[in-house]
Amino acid sequence: AALLPRPARGLTDRLYCGRRVCYEVLGVSRQASKAEIARAYRQLARQYHPDRYRGEPAGGEGNGAQAAHEKFLLIAAAYETLKDEETRKDYDYMLDHPEEYYRHYYHYYSRRLAPKVDVTIVILVTVCAISVFQFFSWWSSYNEAINYLASVPKYRIQATEIARQQGLLNKTKEKGKNRRSKEEIREEEEEIIKDIIKNKIDIKGGYQKPKIYDILLFQILLAPFYWCKYIVWYCWWIYCFTIKGQEYGVEEKLYIIRRYMKMSQSQFDSLEDHQKETFLERQLWIRENYEVYKREQEEELKKKMAMDPRWKRYRRWMKNEGPGRLTFIDD
Repeated sequence: AALLPRPARGLTDRLYCGRRVCYEVLGVSRQASKAEIARAYRQLARQYHPDRYRGEPAGGEGNGAQAAHEKFLLIAAAYETLKDEETRKDYDYMLDHPEEYYRHYYHYYSRRLAPKVDVTIVILVTVCAISVFQFFSWWSSYNEAINYLASVPKYRIQATEIARQQGLLNKTKEKGKNRRSKEEIREEEEEIIKDIIKNKIDIKGGYQKPKIYDILLFQILLAPFYWCKYIVWYCWWIYCFTIKGQEYGVEEKLYIIRRYMKMSQSQFDSLEDHQKETFLERQLWIRENYEVYKREQEEELKKKMAMDPRWKRYRRWMKNEGPGRLTFIDD
């Protein structure tokens, strides 16, 4: 019996109740229920709580408020260990297997250092914060585009003419008691011009009007719907154009061209209409035609770079003073 390992050998000062057995601290057995553990804790807490202690002996461990306070901390540690089923299971395993020293350290500190907040809540709050920032950032970009277009003479003159035809600018000039200052009239006219620009001009790309369905939160919520929609569309594509051999429509041709160009939908939508018409005229949905067009664009880009003065200076610098040159500098 003396050679058998005892549970006390696995107790350390930095784990659970230290050198004391948590069951003995609360005065309960290892088979005690959660209700019995809670009842024992409340009784001992009323006796040794610093606010309730009035100088009674602290259970044989010395007298005074300091000993009672230490006793109370030990009772609280024992209760925190035994009230949770998972922690109690790890503690019972330590008592039964004291030789697995490092395993006990891992389980103890992994639970102590684990986040107390649910990970789902953290992810939800993060996604909501990103979505709010994303939405207001898009609105800021959209307002910057409107302010820029309002400063361009071409669009400003057109918006002013439309406002005059609709009689919106005449309303700003009032007489009598309702007469306002020139600054107020100017500000109101500016808002009218911006509203007309918002309604008449189709802004695409990164400066387009933000939609609430484009933010991250709604994209995540609608992801199953988008996946099902894509699967249905893909099956329809295979059936119509692969099995039945139907001819491509305009939308299908533009989709194939966009895939060849490796552009997103918003990037492709930002292109001018005459560019898309050129793509269709050259039949770029055919792979061979697109490869020819791609080579032509690359050659044109090389010619532009060759004629660009800045590119010429860069090539001259690379030839004469670039990183590949090694020279001796005389003092």
